[in-house]
Amino acid sequence: MDEFLRRFFYSVYLKKQHVHEDNYCKYNNQVLAAFTSSLYLAGLVASLVASPITRNYGRRASIICGGISFFVGAVLNAAAINLGMLLLGRIMLGIGIGFGNQAVPLYLSEMAPAHLRGCLNMMFQLATTLGIFTANMINYGTSKLHPWGWRLSLGLAAGPAFVMTVGGLLLPETPNSLIEQGNKVEGRRVLEKIRGTENVEAEFEDMVDASELAQSIKHPFRNILKRRNRPQLIMAILMPTFQILTGINIILFYAPVLFQSMGFKRTASLYSSALTGAVLASSTVVSMATVDRWGRRILLITGGIQMIICQVIVAIILGLKFGSDKELSRGYSIIVVVFICLFVAAFGYSWGPLGWTVPSEIFPLETRSAGQSITVTVNLFFTFAIAQSFLSLLCVMRFGIFLFFTGWIAIMTTFVYLFLPETKGVPIEEMMRLWEKHWFWKKVVLEDQQANTTTNGFNHA
Repeated sequence: MDEFLRRFFYSVYLKKQHVHEDNYCKYNNQVLAAFTSSLYLAGLVASLVASPITRNYGRRASIICGGISFFVGAVLNAAAINLGMLLLGRIMLGIGIGFGNQAVPLYLSEMAPAHLRGCLNMMFQLATTLGIFTANMINYGTSKLHPWGWRLSLGLAAGPAFVMTVGGLLLPETPNSLIEQGNKVEGRRVLEKIRGTENVEAEFEDMVDASELAQSIKHPFRNILKRRNRPQLIMAILMPTFQILTGINIILFYAPVLFQSMGFKRTASLYSSALTGAVLASSTVVSMATVDRWGRRILLITGGIQMIICQVIVAIILGLKFGSDKELSRGYSIIVVVFICLFVAAFGYSWGPLGWTVPSEIFPLETRSAGQSITVTVNLFFTFAIAQSFLSLLCVMRFGIFLFFTGWIAIMTTFVYLFLPETKGVPIEEMMRLWEKHWFWKKVVLEDQQANTTTNGFNHA
């Protein structure tokens, strides 16, 4: 919005007014990029702080902390009178995201029965995509309110922050967390309530056993580095890394900028980005309906192939028909938007939700909180790095930016095919058996068990 740029990023506003400015470089400004990416850097740090809070005080504590931080950030942004106040508000939003991303997937995984876990976990991603779509629609509406539309746009984030805080206060704690804190009676009561039956003995015993093992682990981050946890650690690092390297955040963060750079008018670019938000939300619903029937692997692989095709077509069109000082014709613009929407749809049913679902369900209880922190931290680090560098990369690489992400999607699709076992329908407490049966990971896990057995035998002797 011009009023927002004029107040906080005046040099970008001036560049934007130059009709013959290089299409790929008109928004290249590190301060503007820092405004976007500071949220993710703050979230990265907050997710590390959230891990011990989530483990020691419960999942609800982190959800409530996240809601309060987000509320404060929204108020600061809406009332901002200078860049410092704007960035501080953005950082508070980031802290809220760090706590929320750390606790919510864990909460969902632990509350869900095994046969519905994939679908319920994906509601996290569905809520995210609906939030993105809602934000795009709000931006589209508030862009017409001069000169204070940007304040309303940023301030309305206080709404979901309030709901998140109140929801955290009203929701029950997870049975796993209650048992881990020594409250077995309450843990069993909650488990019976959410399962709708008193016949929960087997699941309750599994949770108690997992909790006793977790209590014996004083340093979960140190424990997660052990060889027997190597497969989960690698997944916790690579799944969120690959999720960001699809290039999806670029499409979603900078959709208005991207479409304007391609020659769309301001309102048309906001409308196009609202369209991509709607596609993302609807494709996530498709994933929810199929993930517990078809499994995680098939969705990740087919989504990867579809994303590769779409990125290559967009790169070819931009390379041939869109230069530094040209605008795309109406026909080619429509084709680009269609294939970007198909790319977003592929992400929405594959790497979008599953980039969070898979890491949240593969860790044993003793390292679950630490594992989720690693997943969130890696996700936010790469989100920060891409967000901070994208406008410069777009300026330098031009249409090649799409081919850059295509290469990464090819790598991640191959990785899933070779190294990710199917987790569909497997109880969280039994995940370790998957790695012991996998053609590659069994060498890592079983070698560690054999080494421990030999060491224990020597010690006993």
